[in-house]
Formats: sequence, C-alpha cells, structure tokens
Amino acid sequence: MQDPRREPEPRTVVITGASSGIGQATAEAFAREGARLVIAARDASALELVAERCRKLGAEAIAVPTDVTRPDEVAALARRALDFSGSVDIWVSNVGVGAVGAFHEVPLEAHEQVIRANLIGHINDAYAAIPIFLRQGHGIFVNMISLGGFAAAPFAAAYSASKFGLRGFAEALRGELAPYPRIHVCDVYPAFVDAPGIVHGANYTGRQLSAPPPLLDPRRVARVIVGLARRPRPTTMVGLPTAAVRLGHAISPELSTRLMAGFLRSYFARAPQAAPSSGNLFAPPADPGGIDGGLRSPDQRGAATVALAGLALAGGLALALGRPRRRLPRQGMGRGR
Repeated sequence: MQDPRREPEPRTVVITGASSGIGQATAEAFAREGARLVIAARDASALELVAERCRKLGAEAIAVPTDVTRPDEVAALARRALDFSGSVDIWVSNVGVGAVGAFHEVPLEAHEQVIRANLIGHINDAYAAIPIFLRQGHGIFVNMISLGGFAAAPFAAAYSASKFGLRGFAEALRGELAPYPRIHVCDVYPAFVDAPGIVHGANYTGRQLSAPPPLLDPRRVARVIVGLARRPRPTTMVGLPTAAVRLGHAISPELSTRLMAGFLRSYFARAPQAAPSSGNLFAPPADPGGIDGGLRSPDQRGAATVALAGLALAGGLALALGRPRRRLPRQGMGRGR
C-alpha cells in the first residue's frame, strides 16, 4: 500500500506541436505543475529552446523532433517517452495547420498536407498512445480541435474536413474506450487564438490574414488543458464565439456558412495584399514565434463587442429563419367530415 505521506510521482506528459503557440504555453503550464515533459515538433532548435524554458521552471523535459504525419516517428516518440519515464499519463495531440484560399486555387498537395497533419497526425498520436494507456490501465488523450470542428470554414475547405473528421474520430474512440473508465479522450474546441499559427499558415488568398476578435490568449487554453489533466471530460469549449458558432450552425448550417463566407469575402476585399505562400505546411517556419501571435491590441475591446454582437445577430437570424412557421387554421375547417 502506498504511503499517503509520500509525494505523488510527477506525471509524464507528451505534447506534440510544442515549439510555439498553444503547445509551448501548455508545456510551460505543465512545467509549473512539476510534470515530466516530452515535447515534440519538427523544428529541433525551437523545441530545445522550449525544453530549456521548462527546465528553468523546475521540470524534467526532453525534446524529441517529430513529424506527426510520419507514424514511424510518432512511434519512436512514444518509445522515447517510456524510456524517459516508464509511463505516459497524458498525451496532448496539438499539431494543427491551415491553408486559406478558394478551394480550386489552393494546390492539391496543400489540401492533402492539411489533412495529413490535422487528422492523420492526430490518429498517429492516438495509435501510439492508446496501447500504452491500455497496458497501464489509465491515461488521458487530449485532442486540440477548434471551433472549426463544429462549423465549416469557407476558404479553408481542407481545414474544415480535417476538424470535422477529427471530431468524429474522437467520438468513435471514446465509444471504443468506454469499458475503460480510467482512460479518457478529451476534445478541446477553442475560439480564435492569438498564436503564431495564424501568420505561419499557408495563404493563397493574395491578402494578409488575421483573425476576428476576441482572440484568446494561448495561456488560457493551456490552463484548460492542465485542468483536464485533473478532471477529464469529453468536450470543452473555450471562448464565447465557439458556443455561438456551434449554436448558429446547429440551428441553420446553410445560413451560418453563407454568412461566414460573406464575411470572409468582405475581409479579403479590404485586406492589404500579400504574396501567396505555403507557410509552415511542408517545413517549420524560420521563426517559430513563441507563444503569442501579436494580433491582440487594446483597440480590440471595442471590436470584440461588435464581433460578439454580430455572432448573436447571426445566431438569432438563423433561429428565426430555421424555425418552422405555423399555419393559421382556415375559417370553417374546424369540423371533421
């Protein structure tokens, strides 16, 4: 029997996509909790910098350069984690990329790479993690999805396909693992996050990309993930826009998608020009960028109010148009024949 006076063993946490943004913020948040960290991403030098920051926060941490689209590298990551600690308690599947542009103008290989990273990459993570959890009898698999898992994103068709697919994959996996009460699959759906990924993503629109306010701090999302490590639950939405978008899409998917497409067309017409780029799809960015994307500003408070009002209006309009109309009874039709 374990001595209750002994300090509990630190948990081992694997985090993919840990070289910047939400992944880096999550690594640092777990480091403050005293976890043993195994962090992974394609960029070895950026990854080692994050590992060093975690060590300075008092955690044991190793960096394992990994491309999650390659199942052999993900399997090797799992082996390194077991060699490092002997177990894996939490696996945060965090890799996510995007390609923005009209579907027929985005190169087919870009669409394919988005699916490989955002969907197949998470499947590779789960394929490595779940057998470990089953042998141990416990484990938490955290899927970083996005509000794009609830509502389609026009001009990001492959991204939408990957996020819808990832939500379905996670739900199916939870069904299979239901007989194992100490194994959890937790989906996280943040709204737009002020992380470097927005600027690093592939852009075939010819216009500079940004994101509508209110933008989440990646550290807030990281705190949610750490909270799930304590109290796992299947679905967690982060940020009011996620709930608003989910509601609007549930009421009238066609209308909400058209409203979003109209909003994006209007934005592209006004945004400054930019050269097309494949961004970080096929190689790590030259500058990983740290945790923050630099898109938030004090002016966004007013803009956030306008954006949220627009979401509420869109949801109300969808509700009004999606509600079936009642027919008034005709005069003299009260009797049966």
